[in-house]
Amino acid sequence: MSAVQSDIKTARKVRRKPSFLKENGPALVFLAPFTLFFFVFTILPILTSIFFSFTYFNMLEPPRLIGFTNYIRMFFDDDVFLIALKNTLIFAFITGPLGYTLSFLFAWLINEFRRGVRSLLTLIFYSPVLAGNVYFIWVFMFSGDAYGLINSTLIKLSLIKEPIQWLTDPKYNFTVVTLVILWLSMGAGFLAFVAGLQSLDRSLFEAGTIDGIKNRFQELWYITLPQMGPQLLFGAVMSIAGAFAVGYESMSITGFPSTDYSTHTLVLHILDFGNMRFEMGYASAVAVFLFALMLLAWWIVSKTLSKLTD
Repeated sequence: MSAVQSDIKTARKVRRKPSFLKENGPALVFLAPFTLFFFVFTILPILTSIFFSFTYFNMLEPPRLIGFTNYIRMFFDDDVFLIALKNTLIFAFITGPLGYTLSFLFAWLINEFRRGVRSLLTLIFYSPVLAGNVYFIWVFMFSGDAYGLINSTLIKLSLIKEPIQWLTDPKYNFTVVTLVILWLSMGAGFLAFVAGLQSLDRSLFEAGTIDGIKNRFQELWYITLPQMGPQLLFGAVMSIAGAFAVGYESMSITGFPSTDYSTHTLVLHILDFGNMRFEMGYASAVAVFLFALMLLAWWIVSKTLSKLTD
């Protein structure tokens, strides 16, 4: 009997699974550098900003806890913040969904070409991102004097008599900045769509044809989109981040601050109070509020996409 029990114990030891560290050790080693950098440069700054948002901190004196004073000040004692919030939301609701939709549509259309043409078109559409800081082109196009490309063309066509101040007049500069942001919207999300469309299961399209798919739009809705859940979500995250982080684009084109704060955004408000006035506590509160807005938008979009791709 003892021999049988010994054999059973030996068999259990053989069947016993290796420990977590032994099984996942190599993966943990490779993940450790990224995890460390992610914590130091992402998680820690977010937690620090949340803490400073409840303090008065001018970078010269130790931070002093003041509770929700900074948040109350944002909504009830800072008219420029309300202007920045309005502009940020308008930019986000216009450029975010529109840029996201255009990125996917262009990727979908490009996918129909053969490989060489598709690669060339992808490069062309992605070139604004590769070019980097090319705002001087737009400044030249919309220059407020008679030598700007738009003004000179309109004057030659006798459509206007005096140059239009495209970049300083609040009636026009917001629209110009919106166009620039849309022009720059072909980012990482666009590349994710292009890659995702190349990895679709082609057998499903044949099955859809047999089951009664009649046109390309039905094919897109019932076959293509449900297969692209991860790419759609990634593109949405990048689009939301870009839409709510508008600031340096408008500063490069319309100046800082813009006329009557017409293109002022939350990012520029943070830059104003953090880098120029050194009110780091208040700047942190605005940053935390902007971060919360982005999380809310991401949650809404992720819920919508989950229903679409289920």
